Amino acid sequence: MVNDASAVEVHLSDLSFSYPGATTPTLSSINLHLKAQQFIVLVGESGCGKSTLLRLLAGLERPTSGSIHFDGRDVTRLEPKARDVAMVFQSYALYPHMSVAENLGFPLKVGKSKPEAIRQRVEAISDMLGLAELLDRLPSELSGGQRQRVAIGRAMVRQPSVFLFDEPLSNLDANLRSQMRAELAARHHQLGVTTVYVTHDQVEAMTLADHIALLRDGQVEQFDTPQGCFERPQTAYVAGFFGQPPATLLSGCLAGQQVQIGTTQLQLDVPLARTVGDVIVGLRSHALRPKPGGPLSMRITEREYTGADVRLHGHLSDDPQAKISVTLNTDQDPAQRGESLELTLAPKSLLVFDADTERTLRTDHGA
Repeated sequence: MVNDASAVEVHLSDLSFSYPGATTPTLSSINLHLKAQQFIVLVGESGCGKSTLLRLLAGLERPTSGSIHFDGRDVTRLEPKARDVAMVFQSYALYPHMSVAENLGFPLKVGKSKPEAIRQRVEAISDMLGLAELLDRLPSELSGGQRQRVAIGRAMVRQPSVFLFDEPLSNLDANLRSQMRAELAARHHQLGVTTVYVTHDQVEAMTLADHIALLRDGQVEQFDTPQGCFERPQTAYVAGFFGQPPATLLSGCLAGQQVQIGTTQLQLDVPLARTVGDVIVGLRSHALRPKPGGPLSMRITEREYTGADVRLHGHLSDDPQAKISVTLNTDQDPAQRGESLELTLAPKSLLVFDADTERTLRTDHGA
């Protein structure tokens, strides 16, 4: 392991932030405990506050109220250089007149490290990131992926206690993003530094994170493992955010162990906090299966072939407004566009939310 710095726990307590003149806060009462050495992903739609939260952690902004602690040390009002954090931005922010080696070693040079120590550290990081053959090149002579590796290496060279990443892969193409995700995951496991990573991409969140904080309108909608966010969403918003495609959300009425969706009745086999009233039903596309005479009938309007599977999109046959999606293996010979398909599903896969609060009614989905 190259990094011998001690990873820290990060505590955010009642953290709020408002920009001057704003009528609503950007962040409101954020409470999070980020364990040492974990890879934490902040995810959410544009404007949800995730990048602002990262800037608060870095010390680039000051909270309106609340506190930030690193291993019990209050860093809320400390300058960035006093927090022992390293940040990688969406833009590579490399010095164009410096070589790769000079870019990598610059933080140590500013910190007045000895030249030999800088050389040894740069060599170690460049070997780790596959940059050893590029040390004499200028950033303009590098590909996008290579420039991003240099930006990441420049953060690593400092041996910080916390890494902060602000959408570092958004400028890369799809294949390179996938490669760099694997690279980041490998480097994290090797270094063991507490990492906070911002993205709007749920695939990055699900594949990289130990824990995910899904933000919505400046608040944490759910803080959980990727599996917990997908399988045990605490709100309808969480269910509709995660998944490819995300869960289908339909209005229904609960009566005992049945839920009525239009003219369709579905049997329930899950523990619920109540058994009557209006609800929102969530259906995961992979949990639906073709079955003649099944309780759901779907009219197919779109068909997507992805190689490993086929995604069918459409609506319930008796309700054109009730949109629904199904993911099937290619060997299941799914129906074509314009046809109808009868479906069944595992009752335990149903997600059920209160229609007013949009919070889960499943008592086995406790936070």
